[in-house]
Amino acid sequence: MITLPIKNTDRTYDLRPGKIVALGLNYREHVKESVSVLAGGHKPEAPQEPVIFPKATSSIIGNGENIIIPDFIKKYATSDKPLRTDHEAELAFIISKDCRNVSEDQAMDYIFGFTCLNDVSQRNLQTGDRSGWFRGKSLDTFCPVGPTIVLTEDIGDPQNLDIKCRVNGKIVQSGNTSEMIFPIKKIVSILSEWFTLNEGDLISTGTPSGITPLHDGDIVEVEIDKIGILKNTVVEE
Repeated sequence: MITLPIKNTDRTYDLRPGKIVALGLNYREHVKESVSVLAGGHKPEAPQEPVIFPKATSSIIGNGENIIIPDFIKKYATSDKPLRTDHEAELAFIISKDCRNVSEDQAMDYIFGFTCLNDVSQRNLQTGDRSGWFRGKSLDTFCPVGPTIVLTEDIGDPQNLDIKCRVNGKIVQSGNTSEMIFPIKKIVSILSEWFTLNEGDLISTGTPSGITPLHDGDIVEVEIDKIGILKNTVVEE
């Protein structure tokens, strides 16, 4: 659990999701780069349905905490696949109350607020696991979240927010949430058709193009309009 301030209020929110559901391949330019980065049979066409995967809730850390690249992954490096752990800047939202089969028109009524999320991804594990992306996305510290929550009523249009990622001060990702293949209302509607969304669940909406490898000592920042800057330092164990 981490505690996040609610922007423009004197309140805080204890983030303890029952589940984290993340979308992959939800920006067209990222789909194109994923063909080479992720391989595994991906094609450059946009997916017909949301590509989803879970992240372990134990992977959550807050603003200012270290992203730790564990030592054990060194044994997964090969001559043709050197170690690679990437940042992924994303807009995330928190479910406000249990829901099932929500229409797109009602979707915003079930979102408590929005925040920044860095979907840190260990590619050697992600591309090597037959069972899917779970392990490569779920290592401890691989889900930085923050620095604040902006309530739904204060965010304005969440489908028109600039999103950036900087590594050591250099912009490496730059996009806008308008570029999502599956917009936020559709995400809520489709996911709630597939399974119950519970109060407190954390949903992450995918990343723009520009992912790059992280290294020991890197400072990675995820910045989204109206929310703020989520800043973490990378440390090799």
